[in-house]
Amino acid sequence: MSDLKKSLKAFAEQSDIDLIGFAARDRFTDLAPELNPFSIFPEGNTVILIGERITRGSLRGIEEGSNFNDYGFYSYKSLDDVFNAQTCYDVTCFIEDHGFEAVPVFPNPPESSGMGRPVSPEKPAPNVTPDFAYAVVACGLGEISLNDEVLTQEYGTRQRFQMIITDASLESDPVLEQNICDRCGKCAAICPLNAIDMNKTEKITICGKEMEIASIDMTKCAICKNGAVPNRLYASASPDRIAALCNRTCLDHLEKTKKLGNKFANAFRTREPWTIDVYGKTSEAE
Repeated sequence: MSDLKKSLKAFAEQSDIDLIGFAARDRFTDLAPELNPFSIFPEGNTVILIGERITRGSLRGIEEGSNFNDYGFYSYKSLDDVFNAQTCYDVTCFIEDHGFEAVPVFPNPPESSGMGRPVSPEKPAPNVTPDFAYAVVACGLGEISLNDEVLTQEYGTRQRFQMIITDASLESDPVLEQNICDRCGKCAAICPLNAIDMNKTEKITICGKEMEIASIDMTKCAICKNGAVPNRLYASASPDRIAALCNRTCLDHLEKTKKLGNKFANAFRTREPWTIDVYGKTSEAE
C-alpha cells in the first residue's frame, strides 16, 4: 500500500469517516462516457469514495409512522449537502496538500446527465454524472441488492457517498467477494404497490462481481406513501427509497440474520409495519 493511501486511511479514521474505498482507473473502462468519472478528469488515475452513515434512528419516525420530516433533514438533504460535503472537501484538501489534484463530485442523479451541449464532438454532454452504485462495487465497499439499492457490510442500506477523482495512482481495494443480499424477496413481498417483480430479474457484472436485480416499476415508487421520498435534485429522477418500507424491511432482515457490522442492543422492527396501498388504504401497525 502506498504511503499516500495509508495516510488517507488514517485521515479518514481520525475524521470519523465511516466508509472509504479506492478503485483504479482500469475498473471503469466498461462505463459509458456520460457515467464515467474519468470523463470529468481525463488525467485522473483513481476514484475514492467516502461514505457517511444514515443513522438508524433517523428511520425510526418513518418506521413508526409518526415523523417523516427529520429523515429528510438529517439523512438526505443535510447528510449530502452539509455533513458529507464537508468530509469530501476535507479529503480533497488533504490530497491537494500532498501535491496531487483532487476533484470532488456530488452524487447527482444519473437522470440529470446530458443537460448541456458537448464542448467538442469527442466529449460527452455536460453534466457528466458518475454511476455511484457502480463505483461502490468497484471500490470494494459493497454490492447492489435485488431491490436495486447499494448495500454495505457495515450498514446495509444506511449510507450516502461522495466521490473524489485524483491523479494520484492508488491501488484498488479488493472487490467484495461474499454476498450481502440473500435474495430473500421480503422487499418484494411487503411492497403494498407490487412495484418489485421477482419474476423479472437481470444479472449484472461489475468488476467480476455478479449481482441480480429485480425489475422495479419506479412509477409506482414515485407515488409510494410508505417512506419513499421524491428526488430533491431532479424531479423526474427515481425517488429516494432508503426509508421506504421495502428497504426498511431489508435492513431489518439483514440485522436479524446478523449480516451487518453495525449492531444494536434492540431490534429495529418489533411489530408489524404499517402500510398504505395504491388506493390510499392504510393498514395500521399492530
